[in-house]
Amino acid sequence: MSKRHPGQFDLFLKPIFPTRAPAGQIDLQRFRARLKRAMAQAIRECPHDRPTIAARMAQYLGIPAVTKAALDAYTAESKETHDISLVRFKAFVRATGAVWLWDLVVSDDGLTMLEGDEARLAEIARLQQEQRERAAELKALLAVPVNIRRRGR
Repeated sequence: MSKRHPGQFDLFLKPIFPTRAPAGQIDLQRFRARLKRAMAQAIRECPHDRPTIAARMAQYLGIPAVTKAALDAYTAESKETHDISLVRFKAFVRATGAVWLWDLVVSDDGLTMLEGDEARLAEIARLQQEQRERAAELKALLAVPVNIRRRGR
């Protein structure tokens, strides 16, 4: 594998943290369909079956049961009247381990979810950018000669 020259850019590199702009309008039908499809994908990728996911959700919610039928309704695009509440969605994310669903939910608002040390990494980058800006300000100040007038001489 050949190494790239440091000045060479990868034009097709997908950023780890995409820059997003908030959507002008909320398309509820599109959002609902995307969320239901993503939740169905989370169930498929989860190592637990639907009844176990439902039982785990019930445990997180502190209620006797969440039915498999409720899970099916939350993920069926044809069931527009069965939207999941935020509290149940949180339990669903925990039960399936699909924390990536949070990023999907906030992406239309121009937000990106950071997990764990990703937030610290973003803070480091912000501070480095601030440091570069301060260095540029200092360089501009140092470029102008300083004339000191002393009295009495």
